[in-house]
Amino acid sequence: MKKALHNHEAHIVAADMGYGHERPARSLEHLAVPGEGIIVANNYPGIPKRDKVLWQKSREFYETISRSRGIPVVGKYIFELVDAGQQIESFYPRRDLSKPTIQLRQMYAGIKAGLGRHLFDKLAENPVPLISTFFYTSFMAEEYDYPGDIWSVITDTDISRAWAPMDPKRSRIKYFASNGRCVERLKLYGVREKNIYLTGFPLPPSIVDGSDSVMLKKDMVRRMCVLDPKGIFRNRNALTLSAHLGAGTCPATLTSKVPTIMFAVGGAGAQEKLGNVILKSLVGPLRRGQIKLHMMAGARPKLGARIHEQAKKLRLGKVIGKNLIISSYAKRAEYFSEFDKALRETDILWTKPSELSFYTGLGIPIIMAPSLGSQEDFNRLWLEQVGGGIFQGDPRYTDEWLMDWIASGAFARMAWNGYIEAPTHGTYRIENAVFGEKMEVEQLPLIV
Repeated sequence: MKKALHNHEAHIVAADMGYGHERPARSLEHLAVPGEGIIVANNYPGIPKRDKVLWQKSREFYETISRSRGIPVVGKYIFELVDAGQQIESFYPRRDLSKPTIQLRQMYAGIKAGLGRHLFDKLAENPVPLISTFFYTSFMAEEYDYPGDIWSVITDTDISRAWAPMDPKRSRIKYFASNGRCVERLKLYGVREKNIYLTGFPLPPSIVDGSDSVMLKKDMVRRMCVLDPKGIFRNRNALTLSAHLGAGTCPATLTSKVPTIMFAVGGAGAQEKLGNVILKSLVGPLRRGQIKLHMMAGARPKLGARIHEQAKKLRLGKVIGKNLIISSYAKRAEYFSEFDKALRETDILWTKPSELSFYTGLGIPIIMAPSLGSQEDFNRLWLEQVGGGIFQGDPRYTDEWLMDWIASGAFARMAWNGYIEAPTHGTYRIENAVFGEKMEVEQLPLIV
């Protein structure tokens, strides 16, 4: 893990609600108070039993609703009914959207009942800056009068009213916006402009590797080679690629390698059925050694075991551990760490348009599975605008369209678009803003 720029220290607060709020916190873990690490607000040592029960019910509800979409006939309607309560309003025409929603009032009712007070009273004993990746814990910190600065990291490409506090014009919460759209959205919600910082999403410093990004560029060279085996994209863009990645063509040691596709199941586990269909379709390419497939089950060992059994039923036992990798972890911290390591060897990421949409900034093209929730619909639109990803083809025929898209250089184009157009150095901009330091990083793209 990268060290802080100048021995900076902060409380890094996240929540275990899927992976979307904890993942960006892990990119900021190097700033955490020594010995404290990431503080998971709904599951930390010493959490009062009452708080844990309330948080657990909320998490179980979230995961159940996320998986409900797969229930025949009624699942879609159950999901849409709940999702309607957290819809993101259309941005145009620009108008005042500062009126609190029912969802926001419910959250503040929980704060009035004392939810989270134990945690923030404890953190107040060491009033260093507090960086939260979950809007609810930012509100808690403010309402319980946390004495240090309160910073909120936005984890999607567009946000609902729930991200801004009850009285945004008086609030002292400061925001790290993931893109230009979120900056303007916060203004519509009534947040004062002086409290909004455009930084981009915090990507793992273990991959971005500082302002010069030598490691990231090395990974990009490999992807340009394996994702464009016929040189179609590289030949048409040779001057541009040479200017950014260095002169020369791909060495034979790289062009001879096959692409690695990672299929990542979200925190609620809602993509398990899709993963089974993909695995079945790719039996032929896997046996022939045309691709490598990494089935990432995350912090769900039982899911990993089920994928393993499915692979055996498909007679893929001989390629498990070779062309087919199946990963799962008992602990979430281990999952996030190993996921980042695996990304360096990943050439294509297949996932729903969650917070992982921002990972196209690492030069990884993204195949988008169907979105879950209003915010993921907006993430999909943003990713398409950036040009770093595309909606999946029919998963039953993955073996056909996937290989065609690789042969045509289409994924190389998406990798390049993401690398150039999406923010990459959000982690460092956040550190600069919190601690008033200056680290030169490349110009921030303003994709809205």
